[in-house]
Amino acid sequence: MDHASGLSRGDRNRNSRLTRLRGLVPPTNAIIAIDLAGEKQMLVVTDHDSRVLARRTFRLAAWHMGAALDWAAEHATAAGFADATVACEPTGHRWRVIGQLAADRSMPFVCVQPLLVARSRENENYSPDKTDDRDAVLIARLTAELRCYAPEATDEVWARLRHLGARRARHLEETSSLVQQMRDLLECAWPAMLDTAAKQFKAKTWLAALAVVTDRCNGDPTRLRRLGLTRFSAAVRREMPRWQAQRPCRRIVEAVFAALADTTGVTVQRRGILERVGLVLDDWRDLHRRIADTEDRMVAVLDELGLTELVTTIQGLSAVNAAAILAESGDLHRFATGRALVKHSGLAPAEQASGKLVGRTRLTGRGRPGLRTAAWRAAWGAMKSNPVYQARLVHLTTREQGKLKPAQARCAIAAALLRQLHAVVTTGRAWNPAIAANGTRMTLAA
Repeated sequence: MDHASGLSRGDRNRNSRLTRLRGLVPPTNAIIAIDLAGEKQMLVVTDHDSRVLARRTFRLAAWHMGAALDWAAEHATAAGFADATVACEPTGHRWRVIGQLAADRSMPFVCVQPLLVARSRENENYSPDKTDDRDAVLIARLTAELRCYAPEATDEVWARLRHLGARRARHLEETSSLVQQMRDLLECAWPAMLDTAAKQFKAKTWLAALAVVTDRCNGDPTRLRRLGLTRFSAAVRREMPRWQAQRPCRRIVEAVFAALADTTGVTVQRRGILERVGLVLDDWRDLHRRIADTEDRMVAVLDELGLTELVTTIQGLSAVNAAAILAESGDLHRFATGRALVKHSGLAPAEQASGKLVGRTRLTGRGRPGLRTAAWRAAWGAMKSNPVYQARLVHLTTREQGKLKPAQARCAIAAALLRQLHAVVTTGRAWNPAIAANGTRMTLAA
């Protein structure tokens, strides 16, 4: 804290942010607020007291709103303003179109969170009424109050990483869905197959054996018993290269061969279900191939940004996981502090305190869910080989005061990973385990 003025670091960061926003929304600028829709756009021009200077509905697609901005700028000039600031909600893709049109005309551009508009709508008259006219005025009012933000200005490289990250995240969700689908189907028609390996969908031998069975059995696994264990094992071995493996696990092969004789399950459904499992299994394998290709592209973008060697100095953080985090966060230089990045992810603690009352602290859960997920996955991987995070986990779950549950401690480590990644990227310095330990007692590996 600054003892001379009494300002905290949070006060200084907030003042700096407001100064930057005031540069985008100066008193000499009128405010052009747009409520975006598909083929109908409501546009209002207001002053900083929310007085409407002009209003018009344009039945145009977003890409044809250039003429609308020119019309609004003329009214702003006629009202005595030197320029105009464009504001809208970041809904869909249309706000990016408006941002491009504003940049082409050298107009400042800001966004207002839809949640703020919704809350302001309720505070206006304590009703859930919603109209495009009112929303446009509310966007202008929030902008004048600087309750807005400057959207991320990305270049082509960072934009490409964003899109690759979105593709990877969608594919990962699809893989989970396909795994659950195959598990449910096998549980219905052939439950014995699920008992042949502990972690079925992580065992290459189990996957290869399932592919052999679904491809050859024609709905009746007992038919493959005629092959005998030796020939069945040979078939599984020939299938292994399709799963990026060579030598099958004999124990799993023998367990699957024994399960071929098990008739437990809804037999009338077995033929159709096993055929469907085979098709889904092919989709799952192809999906993993696409994920691997996307991850290779993401790492290539990270190399292009010159960040691969730097971010992987964080022990246990792979280039893929680092790229996934940066794909969700964008350029980390736009965050003033590591805590701002943590807030953006929703991993920051939400304090509950008033006077002598201290409530239970929880995670805010606000921000970008994709970034929170990417940080969580990266932290899980890093904790396996990072002694700093391992020691931190033990400390957080065993300390006498404020002891955390394991899941809470892992969230805290994920937040720490984001802060340290921010420090590494913005300073250009390699990760230092002594600094990262931050007083936690530990024995660093030689």
